[in-house]
Amino acid sequence: MALQWMILTWVVATEAVVAALLTLPAPRAVRNQIVALTSLLLHPFASILPFAGFNLLDIYWKKEHRLMCTSEVCTADERIHFEKSIFKAQRNVILCVSACLLYWCICCIVKYNKDIKALQEAEKRLKED
Repeated sequence: MALQWMILTWVVATEAVVAALLTLPAPRAVRNQIVALTSLLLHPFASILPFAGFNLLDIYWKKEHRLMCTSEVCTADERIHFEKSIFKAQRNVILCVSACLLYWCICCIVKYNKDIKALQEAEKRLKED
Protein backbone atom coordinates (compact mmCIF):
# COMPACT_ATOMS: atom_id res chain seq x y z
CA MET A 1 0.00 0.00 0.00
CA ALA A 2 2.75 2.44 0.86
CA LEU A 3 4.34 2.00 -2.58
CA GLN A 4 1.29 3.28 -4.43
CA TRP A 5 1.12 6.37 -2.21
CA MET A 6 4.83 7.00 -2.72
CA ILE A 7 4.32 6.71 -6.49
CA LEU A 8 1.38 9.08 -6.36
CA THR A 9 3.42 11.54 -4.28
CA TRP A 10 6.21 11.51 -6.86
CA VAL A 11 3.71 11.95 -9.68
CA VAL A 12 2.14 14.96 -7.98
CA ALA A 13 5.58 16.48 -7.37
CA THR A 14 6.55 15.90 -11.00
CA GLU A 15 3.30 17.40 -12.24
CA ALA A 16 3.86 20.46 -10.05
CA VAL A 17 7.36 20.93 -11.50
CA VAL A 18 6.05 20.55 -15.07
CA ALA A 19 3.25 23.04 -14.41
CA ALA A 20 5.81 25.47 -12.99
CA LEU A 21 8.05 25.03 -16.03
CA LEU A 22 5.13 25.66 -18.35
CA THR A 23 4.07 28.84 -16.58
CA LEU A 24 7.47 30.42 -16.00
CA PRO A 25 8.53 33.04 -18.54
CA ALA A 26 11.01 31.65 -21.04
CA PRO A 27 12.27 32.46 -24.54
CA ARG A 28 9.91 31.41 -27.29
CA ALA A 29 12.15 28.59 -28.58
CA VAL A 30 12.58 27.07 -25.13
CA ARG A 31 8.86 27.38 -24.37
CA ASN A 32 7.97 25.68 -27.66
CA GLN A 33 10.31 22.78 -26.86
CA ILE A 34 8.88 22.37 -23.36
CA VAL A 35 5.31 22.47 -24.66
CA ALA A 36 6.12 19.96 -27.42
CA LEU A 37 7.76 17.54 -25.01
CA THR A 38 4.94 17.88 -22.50
CA SER A 39 2.26 17.35 -25.14
CA LEU A 40 4.02 14.13 -26.22
CA LEU A 41 4.04 12.87 -22.64
CA LEU A 42 0.42 13.78 -21.81
CA HIS A 43 -1.15 10.68 -23.34
CA PRO A 44 1.08 8.11 -21.59
CA PHE A 45 0.73 9.98 -18.30
CA ALA A 46 -3.06 9.93 -18.55
CA SER A 47 -2.86 6.56 -16.77
CA ILE A 48 -2.54 8.50 -13.52
CA LEU A 49 -6.25 9.37 -13.71
CA PRO A 50 -7.60 5.80 -13.34
CA PHE A 51 -4.85 5.08 -10.79
CA ALA A 52 -5.94 8.03 -8.65
CA GLY A 53 -9.60 7.11 -9.14
CA PHE A 54 -8.97 3.55 -7.99
CA ASN A 55 -7.14 4.86 -4.93
CA LEU A 56 -10.06 7.17 -4.13
CA LEU A 57 -12.45 4.21 -4.34
CA ASP A 58 -10.12 2.24 -2.06
CA ILE A 59 -10.12 5.07 0.50
CA TYR A 60 -13.92 5.28 0.35
CA TRP A 61 -14.31 1.51 0.83
CA LYS A 62 -11.95 1.55 3.80
CA LYS A 63 -13.84 4.49 5.31
CA GLU A 64 -17.13 2.64 5.05
CA HIS A 65 -15.71 -0.53 6.62
CA ARG A 66 -13.49 1.03 9.28
CA LEU A 67 -14.14 0.17 12.90
CA MET A 68 -15.27 3.27 14.71
CA CYS A 69 -13.59 4.25 17.94
CA THR A 70 -15.86 6.84 19.44
CA SER A 71 -17.06 5.30 22.68
CA GLU A 72 -15.48 5.22 26.13
CA VAL A 73 -14.52 1.56 25.64
CA CYS A 74 -11.60 2.50 23.35
CA THR A 75 -8.17 2.75 24.86
CA ALA A 76 -5.89 5.70 24.24
CA ASP A 77 -3.77 3.65 21.82
CA GLU A 78 -6.83 2.58 19.83
CA ARG A 79 -8.05 6.17 19.65
CA ILE A 80 -4.62 7.40 18.46
CA HIS A 81 -4.50 4.64 15.83
CA PHE A 82 -8.01 5.58 14.65
CA GLU A 83 -7.12 9.29 14.40
CA LYS A 84 -3.88 8.52 12.52
CA SER A 85 -5.79 6.43 9.99
CA ILE A 86 -8.25 9.29 9.47
CA PHE A 87 -5.41 11.78 8.90
CA LYS A 88 -3.66 9.42 6.46
CA ALA A 89 -6.88 8.95 4.53
CA GLN A 90 -7.38 12.72 4.31
CA ARG A 91 -3.80 13.18 3.10
CA ASN A 92 -4.27 10.48 0.47
CA VAL A 93 -7.50 12.04 -0.78
CA ILE A 94 -5.68 15.34 -1.19
CA LEU A 95 -2.94 13.53 -3.14
CA CYS A 96 -5.43 11.86 -5.49
CA VAL A 97 -7.40 15.03 -6.13
CA SER A 98 -4.27 17.12 -6.66
CA ALA A 99 -2.89 14.55 -9.14
CA CYS A 100 -6.05 14.81 -11.23
CA LEU A 101 -6.24 18.59 -10.89
CA LEU A 102 -2.59 19.14 -11.83
CA TYR A 103 -2.95 16.84 -14.86
CA TRP A 104 -5.97 18.85 -16.00
CA CYS A 105 -4.08 22.14 -15.47
CA ILE A 106 -1.12 20.89 -17.49
CA CYS A 107 -3.46 19.83 -20.32
CA CYS A 108 -5.07 23.28 -20.35
CA ILE A 109 -1.72 25.09 -20.27
CA VAL A 110 -0.40 23.01 -23.17
CA LYS A 111 -3.60 23.60 -25.15
CA TYR A 112 -3.42 27.35 -24.58
CA ASN A 113 0.25 27.46 -25.61
CA LYS A 114 -0.54 25.52 -28.79
CA ASP A 115 -3.41 27.90 -29.56
CA ILE A 116 -1.13 30.90 -29.03
CA LYS A 117 1.50 29.38 -31.33
CA ALA A 118 -1.14 28.72 -34.01
CA LEU A 119 -2.42 32.29 -33.74
CA GLN A 120 1.12 33.67 -34.01
CA GLU A 121 1.73 31.59 -37.14
CA ALA A 122 -1.58 32.75 -38.64
CA GLU A 123 -0.67 36.37 -37.87
CA LYS A 124 2.74 35.86 -39.49
CA ARG A 125 1.13 34.39 -42.63
CA LEU A 126 -1.34 37.29 -42.84
CA LYS A 127 1.47 39.84 -42.54
CA GLU A 128 3.39 38.12 -45.35
CA ASP A 129 0.34 38.26 -47.68
